[in-house]
Amino acid sequence: MVEKEVYIPIEGMTCAACANRIEKGLTRLDGVDKANVNFATEKAKIRYDTEKITPKAFEEKIQHLGYNVSKEKVVFDITGMTCAACANRIEKKLTRIDGVSSASVNFAVENVTVEYNSSEVTPVDLKEAVKKIGYTLNEQDSNEETADYRDKEIRNQTGKFIFAAILSLPLLWTMVTHFEFTSFLYMPDMFMNPWVQLALATPVQFIAGAQFYKGAYKALRSKSANMDVLIALGTTVAFFYSLFLGYEWHINGQVGMPELYFEAAAVIITLVILGKLFEVRAKGRTGKAIEKLLDMQAKTARIVRDGLEVEVPVEAVVVGDTFIVRPGEKIPVDGEIVKGSSALDESMITGESIPVDKKPKDVVIGGTINKNGTLTVNATKVGKDTALAQIVKVVEEAQGSKADIQRVADRVSGVFVPIVVLIAVGSFLAWYFLIEPGDVRSALVPLITVLVIACPCALGLATPTSIMAGSGRAAEMGVLFKGGEHLEHTRNIQTVVLDKTGTVTKGEPELTNVDIVNGTEQDVLALVGAAEKHSEHPLAKAIVDGIKKRGISIPEPEQFTALPGFGVEAQVDGKTLYIGTRKLMKQHQLDSQLIEEKMATLETAGKTAMVIAIDNEIAGLIAVSDTVKDTSKAAVARMKSLGLEVIMLTGDNEKTATAIGNQVGIDRVIAEVVPEQKADEIKKLQLEGKKVAMVGDGMNDAPALAVADVGMAIGTGTDVAIEAADVTLMRGDLQSVADSIQLSEKTMRNIKQNLFFAFVYNSAGIPIAAAGLLAPWVAGAAMAFSSVSVVLNALRLQRMRFKKEGDSREQ
Repeated sequence: MVEKEVYIPIEGMTCAACANRIEKGLTRLDGVDKANVNFATEKAKIRYDTEKITPKAFEEKIQHLGYNVSKEKVVFDITGMTCAACANRIEKKLTRIDGVSSASVNFAVENVTVEYNSSEVTPVDLKEAVKKIGYTLNEQDSNEETADYRDKEIRNQTGKFIFAAILSLPLLWTMVTHFEFTSFLYMPDMFMNPWVQLALATPVQFIAGAQFYKGAYKALRSKSANMDVLIALGTTVAFFYSLFLGYEWHINGQVGMPELYFEAAAVIITLVILGKLFEVRAKGRTGKAIEKLLDMQAKTARIVRDGLEVEVPVEAVVVGDTFIVRPGEKIPVDGEIVKGSSALDESMITGESIPVDKKPKDVVIGGTINKNGTLTVNATKVGKDTALAQIVKVVEEAQGSKADIQRVADRVSGVFVPIVVLIAVGSFLAWYFLIEPGDVRSALVPLITVLVIACPCALGLATPTSIMAGSGRAAEMGVLFKGGEHLEHTRNIQTVVLDKTGTVTKGEPELTNVDIVNGTEQDVLALVGAAEKHSEHPLAKAIVDGIKKRGISIPEPEQFTALPGFGVEAQVDGKTLYIGTRKLMKQHQLDSQLIEEKMATLETAGKTAMVIAIDNEIAGLIAVSDTVKDTSKAAVARMKSLGLEVIMLTGDNEKTATAIGNQVGIDRVIAEVVPEQKADEIKKLQLEGKKVAMVGDGMNDAPALAVADVGMAIGTGTDVAIEAADVTLMRGDLQSVADSIQLSEKTMRNIKQNLFFAFVYNSAGIPIAAAGLLAPWVAGAAMAFSSVSVVLNALRLQRMRFKKEGDSREQ
């Protein structure tokens, strides 16, 4: 069994009932393990067994259910063609690729237009296939033909609304002038004529409203119902009953004026189209986070080939390429600096506005900005492997996944439409036989109104729009949720367990203390730097870096010997140096009592202290420590203010761990835990009934991250830790832990507000409509308003801000 996941874009869904129907249809296919259809993103996420089924079957099933799989279209320029036979060869090669619907090569202008399913094949795959037969494809900029489906939908609905509104306004005018308080308004007699109303209403009903008939037909053909069924049924009844009344008025000698419903049908369709227009615009805004991330990517790269600089599309860069980045330009892909130094704006990843100094052998991230200095960089990660591509992937998956709470709404919306139709028919029968016996006109109003007002759009949009907006805002704040379920569960966290090294602390030792008792600090440190210069020990590097930062010049040693477990011995400028532990001093009969008290104080504070001896005399001591991150103390205080228990879990010795814990305000420290025991400690906390979040950055944290209720990986940590976690904190700042919990709380509160509004709207609206207390056109306006209001409420999440003291505020 070989499992794989694909995302399939779907066109034609009109409400949550559509999404629910497609999801059920896909789940029933043999070989499909799980299918999620997101109405807001208009995509299906399918996990399947590649040995039993192919994506082609998914497309066929979706089409059988009455919907379409969105096709991507891309135009490539071709280099290398010499004749029409070349064009024919390229065309055949492309059309034989799984997922390609069509390929048309134009030899005269040397380009090819390819229509493909993005779930099965990518533009990179197309380029590679053609490259194998000796030609090169270069992607053109997008044009009208390759415009985004949602932009097309906005234009389409805008045109339909303008068309319907122009024809509906005169009909709405006839309705308005019926009210007593508007009797002073002038009404041309011609607009009261049934045949004029018929002429105005017919194009609205059958041209602008054609989309509802098509959607209803597809739904009914697959033995289900959706919002299109409700709209089509309600407006059709109003239209044809009005037509019958007009005919009856005509054969009866045109006596009086019949009570027609042409205006109700036309105005309902116009308002529903307006609601869909607002909805599709608002839904587009919930996906802005992805667009912002994609905008960060460079479009081209200046690579060096055969000694020449060549500007190519960023997609053409391969691992191992050397590229040049000049001041003010974006880094095209992830890489390692070969030559040059500069300061880079990495705020997109770290959130820090201060540029970071970079030098040869330092890693750079695609999308960050080179502020000054020209860099020569070796590409190490390209395409989908870059840090930015991984961020985009995580956000897309989070926005496309379902929270548990959404499944409740899905189940409700799946049975909602048939129930509404029964209620509408029941209302009609009650009015016709009991309330106003024999009066079709009186019975018709509640029938139409119930059908229109009960559309489950708001119910279907309630959760996914909030998930999209919340996860998008989280990404902007440097918090990546891997799925909607993790966004939902994070708010339940009671205990936060923090790894020490690289999480609470910086993960890099620094020279923190220098105490000289014999000689000047500058002279002694110059000798110490020389002695440690060639040592491979991490602490030696920290010492040398610290001395260099003090502006002290370091000479070359004449002799150097590493003494594992003790320290180093060196000859510098004719002097003999010993730097290391008490044991090393004792071996050479050197008394370190002079500095013992200071040394013990530093060790109690969690620092590694080393004695310096020059020519058999104690010269002083130096201390190295993995320093606490600047924000750790404030972050721990903020977590506590949110009512969270904070624990530190580390493999370090208890004395050092306790010192670090005291420094940042952590009361409970679990120390000297080997990596395989970390997961056991998390399980112990869970057995106490606590919901536990584990925050770590190293490979040794991966088991604990996977076991925890919510695993949070520091984004500056290892790939293994990030892969095992449910949430990635890109900024390496523990403030993001509190951010993630508050983001989760606010998103879930927003979802509940949306669901409450949607349920209350339908629950209250249907009885009022059944009682005949609402005009059909008012129901249409209310239905449109309900969908738009739910989406707009979700969009408030994009403006979330948090106070660093712990109290949140939404702006």
